[in-house]
Amino acid sequence: MKKILVPCDFSDPAVQAFKLAVEIARQSKGEVFLLHVVEVPVMHDTVIMPTLYFEQSFMNDMRANAEKKFAKMIGKWAEEGPVVKGFVEFGPTTATIRQFIEEKEVDLVVMGTHGANGAKEFLVGSNTEKIVRTSEVPVLTIKKATKLSSIKNIVFANELNLEAEKLTLKVKELQAFLKAKLHVLFVNTPASFKRDSITHTQLKAFAKRFMLKDYTLNVYNEIDQENGVRNFTESIGGDLVVMATHGRRGLNHILSGSIAEDVVNHLDCPIWTFRSNEE
Repeated sequence: MKKILVPCDFSDPAVQAFKLAVEIARQSKGEVFLLHVVEVPVMHDTVIMPTLYFEQSFMNDMRANAEKKFAKMIGKWAEEGPVVKGFVEFGPTTATIRQFIEEKEVDLVVMGTHGANGAKEFLVGSNTEKIVRTSEVPVLTIKKATKLSSIKNIVFANELNLEAEKLTLKVKELQAFLKAKLHVLFVNTPASFKRDSITHTQLKAFAKRFMLKDYTLNVYNEIDQENGVRNFTESIGGDLVVMATHGRRGLNHILSGSIAEDVVNHLDCPIWTFRSNEE
C-alpha cells in the first residue's frame, strides 16, 4: 500500500477517506494521491459531430478552486506527512479514475460513500459502486470517520474457494498490516443451503489451505448473503468487512446483482473489496 488514491469531491465522506488514507500511508511509508474529477459539459453542434464545449476560464477556475481545497486538507490533516499530491482531471468520473489507477500504478483506492437505496441505487448506482465493481486494485470504502487503530476485527466473507489464492493472499497481507483478528464467514442461505457439518469441513480446509493465523471460522444462517454479512458483522462488533467482487457488468449485473456492492451500499463499517476473477 505504497500508492494510495483518494477520489475527492470534497464531501464529508471524501474528507474522512482522505484522513484514513493519510494514516495508512504513514504506517506503510507510502504516498497519497488526491484526485478531483470535473465532468465537463458536452454540447452537440450536430447529430454527427458532437463537440466538447467549455470555457478555458471555467476550467482554470475549477482547477484553482480544487487546488485551494487540497492545500487546506493537506495543511489540516497531513502537514507532517506523508507525501500528498493533488490532481485535477477533466472527463467522465469513473473512466478517469480507472485510467488514473493504471497510469499511477495505484495499490489501494480509499473512497468515501454516502451509500444508496431504492430505485436510485438500482437504476443509476454510484461512482463508488462502479469503481468497486471494475477496479483492478483493492478498494476501501468508508461512510464515516474511521481510525486505523480501531480496526481490530476483520470479517472475511467468502465462498470458501480453495483456488482463490490471489484474493486470500491480499486479505492476509491486510490482516498482517492491521494486526487484526480474521473472522472467516460463510453465509448459509435457503437458495444455496449446505449442512453445517459440510460447511465446517470446508472452512477448516480453507484455513489449512491458506495457512491462516489468528482467525475464527463461522457459519451464519440467513435469508440472503447481504443480511448474513451485515448481521454477523454487527453481532461480533466487526470493524471491517473484506470480500471479493466479480466485476459483473451490464445485463448480467442487473440480473445477478453483486453482494459486495450491496454490502458497500448498506453497511456502516468500512468495506474492503477486491475484484476476483478466480472461480
